[in-house]
Amino acid sequence: MNESADSRTFGLSKIAGARITIVVPGLGAGGTEHVVNVVSNHWNGLGCTVTLITLEPPNAQPYYDFDPKIAVVRLGVPPRRASKMRSGSLVFRRFQRLRTAIRDSRPDLVLSFLTRTNVLTLLATIGLAVPVIVSERNNPSLQPLGPFWRWLQRGLYPRAFGMVTMTQGALDQFPARIRRNGWVIANPVDLPDGWQKRRGKNILAAVGRLTRQRGFDLLLEAFSKIAEIHPEWKLVIWGEGDERRSLEALRDALGLQERVEMPGLTRRPGLWIENADVFVLSSRYEGWGIVLLEAMAAGLPVVSYECDWGPRVMITHDSDGILVPREDVEALAKALARVMADRDLRERLGTRAEASAQRYMPEQILAEWDLLASCALMHASKMHMQLPDNAV
Repeated sequence: MNESADSRTFGLSKIAGARITIVVPGLGAGGTEHVVNVVSNHWNGLGCTVTLITLEPPNAQPYYDFDPKIAVVRLGVPPRRASKMRSGSLVFRRFQRLRTAIRDSRPDLVLSFLTRTNVLTLLATIGLAVPVIVSERNNPSLQPLGPFWRWLQRGLYPRAFGMVTMTQGALDQFPARIRRNGWVIANPVDLPDGWQKRRGKNILAAVGRLTRQRGFDLLLEAFSKIAEIHPEWKLVIWGEGDERRSLEALRDALGLQERVEMPGLTRRPGLWIENADVFVLSSRYEGWGIVLLEAMAAGLPVVSYECDWGPRVMITHDSDGILVPREDVEALAKALARVMADRDLRERLGTRAEASAQRYMPEQILAEWDLLASCALMHASKMHMQLPDNAV
C-alpha cells in the first residue's frame, strides 16, 4: 500500500466504534455546517456513536440531511444581541448547559467548530479526561472578535489536542504555542445528488450569507458598471442574512431592480449550481470559500477576489479561474465583463476548474479528518494507561 492508503487504514482502525461529540453553534445553511454534515455522516457510517450539540432553539431544523442515528442535542441558547450584563449571563448559561451535554454524551473525543464555541467547549471540558479538537473556519486576523474572547482564545487554545484551519495562511496567523498543535485540512467539495446542468440563461451567480464579509455591496457596484453593456446577463445572489435590507436598498439605488435577484436559500443545498453560467466570489475575507470550490467542481468559470484565505489556494489565475485584487470594484467589473463576453474563455476556465477541484473530493479530505481523530484517540488511550488506579 502507498502512504495515503496506510494512513487511511490507520485512521479507520482507530475510529471505528468511538463516541464522538461535535459542538457547533447551529445546523443551518453554510460552509461550516456543510462540513459538520459531511464529517458526522461519515463517522456515523464507520460505526461511531456521533452526538451533535448545538446552541439552537429546541425546534430548529437542519438545512442538511443527517443520518437518523446521529443524536442532536439543542441547548436552546442561540447567539443573540444583548447588553454586556445580559451577554455575560447568556455565556454562563451556555457554558453550564454545554458542560452537562458533553458529560452526558460520554465522548471519547470532542470536536468543536467556530471561535466562540471553541472557547466555550474548552472551558466546558476542563477536568474531563477527553481530547478536544477545535476548528477555526474564518480568517483569524480579520474576523470580528472582542478583546475578552481573544484573551480567552490565546489562553485556552493551547489546551486543545489539535486546532484545524483550512489553509496554511490561516494557521500562520496564530502564535507558535497554538500553531504547534495545528492541522491544515481543506474543505471537501460535495455536490448535490442528481443535479443537472441547466445552463445558457446568462446568470452570474453569487452565494453566501448576506453579511459585510461577503462583499455583496462591492459586487453590486461592480455589476452596475457593466450591466448596460451586457444587457442579456442578470445577477442572482443566493443567501440570507442581516444585510438583506441594505443590499436591496443599494440594488435599487443603482437602478438594478430588474437585473439583480435575491431569492434567499435554495430549496436543497447546492442547487444554485444548476442554473449558473458564471460564479463570482466578492468576499472581503474568507476562511476557505466552499461555494467557490463547489462552482469549480461543477465546471463553472469563476471570478474571485484574491482575499485571505482560500481563493488563492484553489485558483491558478487565468488557468482555472480569474483572481482580482481584494475590494477592487473596477478590477472586478473588468474581469466579469471579460468572462461574460467570451464563451470560449468560459468553457476553458470551467473545464480546468472542474479538473482542479478533484483535489478536494470527500474521500481524500475525510481521510485527513480520520487521521486527526485517530491520533487524538490514541493519545487519549495512552494518557488513560498512565493514570493511577484511583484516578477519577
